[in-house]
Amino acid sequence: MIIKVLLTIIFLAVMIGVGLYTRKQASSVDGFVLGGRAVGPWLTAFAFGTSYFSAVVFVGYAGQFGWKYGLSSTWIGIGNAVIGSLLAWLILGRRTKLMTQHIESRTMPDFFGTRFQDQGLRVTASIIAFVFLIPYTAGVYKGISTLFEMGFGIPYEYCVVIMAVLTAVYVILGGYKATAMNDFIQGIIMLFGIIAIIAAVLASQGGLSEAVGKLAAKASDADPSVNGGFASWFGPDPWGLLGVIILTSLGTMGLPQMVGKFYSITDESAIRRGTIISTIFAFVVAGGCYFLGGFGRLYDPVVAPDGKIAFDSIVPAMLNTLPDVLIALVVLLVLSASMSTLASLVLTSSSTMTLDLIYRDKKSLPGEVEEGTIDDIVSERIERRKVVVMRVLIMFFIAISLLIALNPPTFIAQLMGISWGALAGAFLAPFMLGLYWRGVTTASVWACFIWGVGITVINMLLGNPINPINCGAIAMLGGFPVVWLTSLLSPKLPTAVVDNMFSCYKK
Repeated sequence: MIIKVLLTIIFLAVMIGVGLYTRKQASSVDGFVLGGRAVGPWLTAFAFGTSYFSAVVFVGYAGQFGWKYGLSSTWIGIGNAVIGSLLAWLILGRRTKLMTQHIESRTMPDFFGTRFQDQGLRVTASIIAFVFLIPYTAGVYKGISTLFEMGFGIPYEYCVVIMAVLTAVYVILGGYKATAMNDFIQGIIMLFGIIAIIAAVLASQGGLSEAVGKLAAKASDADPSVNGGFASWFGPDPWGLLGVIILTSLGTMGLPQMVGKFYSITDESAIRRGTIISTIFAFVVAGGCYFLGGFGRLYDPVVAPDGKIAFDSIVPAMLNTLPDVLIALVVLLVLSASMSTLASLVLTSSSTMTLDLIYRDKKSLPGEVEEGTIDDIVSERIERRKVVVMRVLIMFFIAISLLIALNPPTFIAQLMGISWGALAGAFLAPFMLGLYWRGVTTASVWACFIWGVGITVINMLLGNPINPINCGAIAMLGGFPVVWLTSLLSPKLPTAVVDNMFSCYKK
């Protein structure tokens, strides 16, 4: 216990120290939200990866899907690396950086409002982002607190509150730069931690071949007479597995807190290096998490009074048998993954609410003449006021998420399915197509917002007749035909305006 407490205190002291170190760079809006658009490839790549993989993946997804699909759940991690990291950087990285800088966009809702010449889109997108990032944040709290309770014996409620306060402190102090620097430190812990934990778990089962042999002897849930499905290449339910891969991999390209990382990177050469770093990170962390979760059936999870398995208890049950030093490493690993994700979520939510709802500046496109100017002193005051409002909203957002986390309505994976389904279902198609296709119309973006949020909310109100995970995958993929068909049938934006926006790619 002394080792666990000591390591945790050192870790948290470093996080707060980074916040204090970077606080001077967080005095302006660009500094607080985007790190001055001058964040290097290593920090950006690790920020992308640590925001992607949190306690939600390590505890919730790895446990639930490892139990359901066995070793084939490793494909989810591979999909996260190839689609969620490699393709996300290749498809979105350069174009997002250049266009958002050209049109002076600081957030994803701001992009929609400026790119499609409709401030109503900006307001609606900011509300969608704020509302549906809350269940995601609650899921992260739940995941980290479950493991903290196991490692330290501290009641769940105390764990949730402590994590919320500590995250708020260093984000409020240093903004995005503090988050990115801490993400780098946390990412290194995650890389070493996941490798050490996999080695220890396999050793406790007699090695890799012995563990796979034990897993192959487990009978299928659907047909108790059939063994071996959990140790096979594609598992007992390949189509269900595909839905999870789509949701968890494709979704990153439509999430504001993920896409925002491309706004802040320094230049195109940094994007190329960041692509490689981020992909390798995802292979190790995501692939490792799901590979580890695939052995969940070799341990005894908690069974609720109604006879159902508490999926969020599977990974803690696996780790409970490890030596104390490794449990301390696990706590640091999950703490690292979760605090980085929490920081990214609260920063995205507060900046979106501040810049896209409370202070909606009327912007001109590059090359256009503005109708008046504000003197430097007034402008500086407004900038400082915006940063103050963002800091206040960080506390507000954390408080709401805490209320949900203290009374969690469902398993972590379902919370994520609802959040990712609505956000990526609404944002993915219009954002991606808006970077590449000049023909995307304002009406098509509205249609996709209605589609993504509508199908997720209706499914939830009907009691989830479609599994939230599969519903999220349907929402994302369905957004592309919705945007394409609506764009063909609705009025186009003025050619001169669109040409001006796309001129950034010719430079």
